[in-house]
Amino acid sequence: MKFSNVTLMLAVFAAAFAITTEADAADMTRGEKLYKKCKACHFLDKEKNKVGPHLVGIFGRKAGAVDGFKYSKAMAASGIVWDEKTIDEYLLKPKSFIPGNKMAFAGFKKQEDRDDLIAYLKENAKK
Repeated sequence: MKFSNVTLMLAVFAAAFAITTEADAADMTRGEKLYKKCKACHFLDKEKNKVGPHLVGIFGRKAGAVDGFKYSKAMAASGIVWDEKTIDEYLLKPKSFIPGNKMAFAGFKKQEDRDDLIAYLKENAKK
């Protein structure tokens, strides 16, 4: 049986897409498990503050901007806008990224953990 180059290329792309889709699903599952470390202090699904500010709509939001939450001076004055890069850097070492902030969590050392958590946040912290 002969395959044309186009047919073979389509089969390769379909297989690659299937593998990527499965990996993404696994990442979201890991991200959800990792979020359990965050949920004691942060709501993800409602605009209500706990020990930390809620995370609804965090992507694109300026740091220190959630109404009704008392931020540290360092966080309020940071000028940071939360995106994948800034959240990744913050989650690595919160105290080092913004010295003087109130976050007590030490951080996620593994890049894979931060990637999975950020993917989960992007999907679930929407307004």
